[in-house]
Amino acid sequence: MLKLREFRVCGEGFGRWMSSAVMSFGDGSQGALGLPTTVTGLVGDAYEPTRVQGLPSDVTSVSAGHYHSLAVTSQGQLWSWGRNNESQLGRGLLAPRDSWNEPERVKGLDKVRVCAAFASGVISAVIGDDGSLWVWGRSKRGQLGLGKGIVEAIVPSRVEALAGEKIAKVSFGWGHALAKTEDGNLFGWGYSADARLGKVGNSFETSPLDSNAGISENRGQLSSSTFEVAEKLVLEGMEKEEHMPIVWEPCLVEELHGVEVVDIACGLDHSLVLCRNGALLSCGSNIYGQLGRVKQDLGMLPVDISFIPLSMASGLGHSLAICKVTSLDTMGDATSIVSWGWNHSSQLGRTGPENVPLEVEGLGEEIPVSVSGGRVHSIALTSKGEVWVWGCGKNGRLGLGSSCDEAEPILLDSLQGCEVLQVVSGFDHNLALIAE
Repeated sequence: MLKLREFRVCGEGFGRWMSSAVMSFGDGSQGALGLPTTVTGLVGDAYEPTRVQGLPSDVTSVSAGHYHSLAVTSQGQLWSWGRNNESQLGRGLLAPRDSWNEPERVKGLDKVRVCAAFASGVISAVIGDDGSLWVWGRSKRGQLGLGKGIVEAIVPSRVEALAGEKIAKVSFGWGHALAKTEDGNLFGWGYSADARLGKVGNSFETSPLDSNAGISENRGQLSSSTFEVAEKLVLEGMEKEEHMPIVWEPCLVEELHGVEVVDIACGLDHSLVLCRNGALLSCGSNIYGQLGRVKQDLGMLPVDISFIPLSMASGLGHSLAICKVTSLDTMGDATSIVSWGWNHSSQLGRTGPENVPLEVEGLGEEIPVSVSGGRVHSIALTSKGEVWVWGCGKNGRLGLGSSCDEAEPILLDSLQGCEVLQVVSGFDHNLALIAE
């Protein structure tokens, strides 16, 4: 197994120091790679893992948002780099654009000993060693969870609605958020349409902003006047956006009362919840089959999965789970990755019905320990410390030195020989934490 014993979890303090480095690859247009500018002043893409300069040598974990990146150190400090249009770097809106790619310490957390960080599209969040949750950025969909009408936090701000809880993990979608506590309770807040937060009110509401809203009703028109119909839908969505169903502060998810939650993952507009009893639940949009179930009713309902899920992750519109599967070769259970949902660029890593959870077979006898999904690619770490990638290769997001797509998992051999501790994907970029 990976040598993660040096880095301890929240609430237990930080273990003895271990030297590490962060590598990045993929789309560098927003500075999320943390690489220096070129002679022309532009930040290019990285087609192979490249070391991020300017970080401390004791980074213990990393998080990749849609277009920005976060790193936590053994001293409980947080560093950020990448897109800052919504103040998600924690350095204010006045930070010059040409400095976004330079990793800097987030100074607004001086009194917080950070033990975990989470990045999304427009929001950054950390958990303190006391279980407190801190957020910053800008979102009109209530993703901050700071109270009614609060859509911006330039500096890290504590989520007071969760002050009495010890938060263990948070996950962010396009406009919604989930948080699980150390004792397994689940809270949700933000944009609540399509029941992507489960049941947090008296009724469910269909999203007026969904990219597929109204398409099924207008399929006949699309064939003859695609542009006009699409424009009409956008205008209708913009008008309805003024009346978005928003939960402004974290609320307990009612369906899971008395059920212990062990893992959570938010896609762009859907959610996955893993319970202690082994049940894997999904809710939200199912445009791409990302809910993995035949039953289309709104709410948190079981995924139609025939494997035993251990953990899961989500890309923009696809879902991934590490599961126990029956293996004829070993005459017992083996561990594998199961995928379902959007497969536009082979990000599922397998063939077969997209809306049905099926095993990613290209990993052979490898034992996956983590998996992460980007916009249209996926990345996994195995027990050997090896990294496997598949899906869209545009901008070098697979790290293989080319822009070619990969329909099945392929070994990222440029990291062979490195002790890889963690790999995560943003929309179009990736971060790898390696021991030195």
